[in-house]
Amino acid sequence: MTSALPFDDFRELLMSLPPADMAAEAHVRQLFAKADKPEGSLGRIEDVAAWLAGWSGRAPPAVTRPLVAIFAGNHGVTRHGISPRPAAATANAVELCAAGGAAINQICIANDLGLKVFDLALHIPTADITEDAALDERGCAATMAFGMEAIAGGTDLLCLGDLGVGNSTVAAALCAALFGGTGADWVGPGSGANAAMQRRKAEVVDAAMAFHGASLKDPLEALRRVGGREFAAICGAILAARMQKIPVLLDGFAVTAAAAALYAANPAALDHCLLASLSPEPGHAKAAERLGLRALLDLGVSQGEGVGAALAAGLVKAAALTSSGMAAAVRG
Repeated sequence: MTSALPFDDFRELLMSLPPADMAAEAHVRQLFAKADKPEGSLGRIEDVAAWLAGWSGRAPPAVTRPLVAIFAGNHGVTRHGISPRPAAATANAVELCAAGGAAINQICIANDLGLKVFDLALHIPTADITEDAALDERGCAATMAFGMEAIAGGTDLLCLGDLGVGNSTVAAALCAALFGGTGADWVGPGSGANAAMQRRKAEVVDAAMAFHGASLKDPLEALRRVGGREFAAICGAILAARMQKIPVLLDGFAVTAAAAALYAANPAALDHCLLASLSPEPGHAKAAERLGLRALLDLGVSQGEGVGAALAAGLVKAAALTSSGMAAAVRG
């Protein structure tokens, strides 16, 4: 999909999502049950392998072309002094990834993961959400469609990350729109905000809720009004992965908040997703609980840029190899 799709088409996609391959999932669980080990002794590794089989349709599963996709966006709302970092830091982080010097580069090398970083018009920040919609419908739909192209070239495990100065405030606003509550219920320190800055963040979220009002009841409207380009692209990537039966690892507060917009439209929309890592941002734990997601890792990582997902991808690859190796032993 390369052309912009109106929201009605995305709503149609959300109502026609393919289900998991339950036979493949059951087969993997049977393999573990037959293996020479105590029942359930591998804990969540067994669940991860079964999930991977169910959403890839391969039993036993395999991960041979994992991909980390990072979406970077800038936000007009940063003019309110909600981040200790300047907006230019987003582009600097993208350049560091391109040069191979970011943390995510090293973790991708360690776990043999592909990496794509998408610069979403960083030179044109979205509108200030306290006084306008972040994106118009056409722009939001086009960005979602662009995000769907992240899987072009093929992958069998999609790991999603984000970059964007101020996007923890935007994530808080999107969660407030989707789940309710005040700004104070959802904001946190982000990339190092002190107490005064956190109060400004809460005020910004409350101002955005007041400005957009009842329009936020529709999840896709909430996405375009108080989200941002990276949020829209992440939603598109999640949807495309579902249609292509590609399992997804979610990482960080912004990615989880974006995914929440799809969940609000259809609670089954995230069944092919696992939460890779839980960040220290307080709103992240709240959002994960609302979505029924339990993190694979809890290492206190708040780096962003898909670091948690890339780390968890190593665990998923190990789960796949464990199930396939034990399957061979059972057959032998």
